[in-house]
Amino acid sequence: MLKKVLFLSLFLLISVFAIAQVTGTVAEIDKYGNVHTDILQEKMEAAGLEVGDMLQVTHGEEIIEVPFVTTYGDVDRGSVLVRISGGHVLIAVNYGNCSKTYGLNLEDTVEISLVAKGTYKEELEIRHLVRTEERSDYASNEIFSNFREINMGDIKSGLLYRTSHPSMDDPRSPYAAKFVEAAGIETVINLSDSDEELAENYTFNEYYKSLGEQGKVINLNMGVDLLSDEFAQKLQEGLLFIIDNEPPYLVHCVEGKDRAGMVSAILGAIMNATTEEIYKDYVISYENYYNVEPGTPAYTAVENIIVGILKSMNYENAVDNGNVKDVVVEYLKERVGLTEEQISELQGKLR
Repeated sequence: MLKKVLFLSLFLLISVFAIAQVTGTVAEIDKYGNVHTDILQEKMEAAGLEVGDMLQVTHGEEIIEVPFVTTYGDVDRGSVLVRISGGHVLIAVNYGNCSKTYGLNLEDTVEISLVAKGTYKEELEIRHLVRTEERSDYASNEIFSNFREINMGDIKSGLLYRTSHPSMDDPRSPYAAKFVEAAGIETVINLSDSDEELAENYTFNEYYKSLGEQGKVINLNMGVDLLSDEFAQKLQEGLLFIIDNEPPYLVHCVEGKDRAGMVSAILGAIMNATTEEIYKDYVISYENYYNVEPGTPAYTAVENIIVGILKSMNYENAVDNGNVKDVVVEYLKERVGLTEEQISELQGKLR
């Protein structure tokens, strides 16, 4: 009898792992390099694959161990993830281009299988940050709209601001719009919109639209992989736009959090900001959106995002107060393609 029970238990265990596997193909690759598959959410559920599991993604001879998560921020910058998007499986790299990194192309076959059950759940508990879209849940209009002046290093007061999108169909937008107009913004670096999105978004803010009609808005439609050629080329366009136009300047994406955070860090660094100032400015957006508090695991996880971004600029070497400016200047020269003279002009604009 004991042998039968053991045999049955072993059979059931093998059966569970046998079905904990799904196969599909790459159906779409979006502008950020995220890989959309035709594997449906229901198929993952039927195979017993759940958020918090560690998975293995097999593509040809490429084998990737990856957590099953709910959002990009559930993993570190540059790390691969699997999540559900639009009812199907998405494979992505946080702040990176998954298609290029792993050579995934349209119609490629991918196989997803279980490595370990639930071993990433504790990490998710730390990383999962909750926010609402209700103004009444926030202490001020500035916090709700994530609007603020960038005060780092030698940046002169009243010259540089960042915010969530001030001209789109979003509950934060009307609040951001009022601050943008009150600050007398003259030049806008819109990191998020395509031409089509910008044309549509102009309908939500007359002041913003008037700046666009005067040629004072540049829309860059940027991704988040700052080591990619596309990011570098679009960043160059944005920084040259600052040089060619007058302050006050506004830098924004959709939330004013990630892409705007990277650009703010770059501008702060060339203006002699300390790493502490750069880290603090980056995390403020997460304090505003998610009420993360210093000293908590969530705060440290967010701070590590910008630490990792600066480190990636330095070929994965440490960045500190002694080299942060040199690292970013070198990035702007070698990767972005700015000259010494252009960097000097940019610094002059911010002084």
